[in-house]
Amino acid sequence: MKAIIIGAGRGRRLMPLTEDDPKCFAPIAGRRIVDWNLESLRRGGLDEIVFIAGWQIEKIRREYPNLAFVHNDRWEQNNILASLMYARDHMPGGFVCSYADILYRPSIVAGLLDHPGDIVLAVDTDWRNRYQHRSAHPEDDAEKVRVAGDRVLEVNRHIPSHEAHGEYIGVAKFTPAGAARLCEHFDRVAREFNGRPFRQAASVEKAYLIHLFQHMIELGAAFHKVDTHGDYMEIDTTEDYELANRFWAGDV
Repeated sequence: MKAIIIGAGRGRRLMPLTEDDPKCFAPIAGRRIVDWNLESLRRGGLDEIVFIAGWQIEKIRREYPNLAFVHNDRWEQNNILASLMYARDHMPGGFVCSYADILYRPSIVAGLLDHPGDIVLAVDTDWRNRYQHRSAHPEDDAEKVRVAGDRVLEVNRHIPSHEAHGEYIGVAKFTPAGAARLCEHFDRVAREFNGRPFRQAASVEKAYLIHLFQHMIELGAAFHKVDTHGDYMEIDTTEDYELANRFWAGDV
């Protein structure tokens, strides 16, 4: 099973940090975001790591020559879902995918790998405590989930906060069967919604990963979850960057 980091975008909300460097190079507690991610993935049990890059791909490739790279050459036109699909040749053996602008601990990766489900999302149940400090990124933007037991019933930004079990953190596991199901559904919606809006996105190319997740759930795909009670932060804005440097410290 491989790890796939989705990191093609520029991250303009982190300017001027992303003026010349990729977003994942932003330093948190003395280390780049990407270094925290690589450490968590490897210590969580994954050695083969694929990086989907766009903005400043050559700089990332020079700094991390041991990674496998996939080039999203349309990073300025597409979004996370389409970006992930650039790495579909790496998916047949199963994979764990991760956003590139987040911090999380190795225990979360290990928990995903230990779960027997074919599709498993990592969900932070302490998410509202974190949002108390975030004025630039409100709870309305959180990729919230409803659950029953360990089954994910809904993943949607529009779930009222008080009804959400937690927030999907951007890390998910797909077994070979789960990966095949993901690709099958993506191909289907790419054909069906070609040139038309998909879910809340203007097109499939502009869709978020959770848009396809919710579509799959409504069609009967089984999504499971593992909880983390914190041990996660998102770095989306300069405010998030300052908060992470205040609160995220110590060895993973």
